[in-house]
Amino acid sequence: MHIVIVHVHVKEESISDFIALTLENARNSIREAGIVRFDFLQMADDPAKFVLYEVYRTPDDQLKHRETNHYQKWKAAVEEMMAEPRLGVKYKNLFPENME
Repeated sequence: MHIVIVHVHVKEESISDFIALTLENARNSIREAGIVRFDFLQMADDPAKFVLYEVYRTPDDQLKHRETNHYQKWKAAVEEMMAEPRLGVKYKNLFPENME
């Protein structure tokens, strides 16, 4: 599995719009054949901070995701909403061995 955890800090005035756009992206993303999991989380004590927890079957599946219309739409729409650049960190799972 290819796992990416994306940390996002959004401007306070953009929180509602960011949530709506990201929910739309997440709902479309989870339908992709190469995506096993796509979680969208909001920090409990700082509602301007979010995490996207994305599990792909392969690194190529992440690249395919980035080419989809829903991702391209999301990326363009949320760019100006960021309080700072988003940070994506790649991981490999150790346990459970088989995440499917």
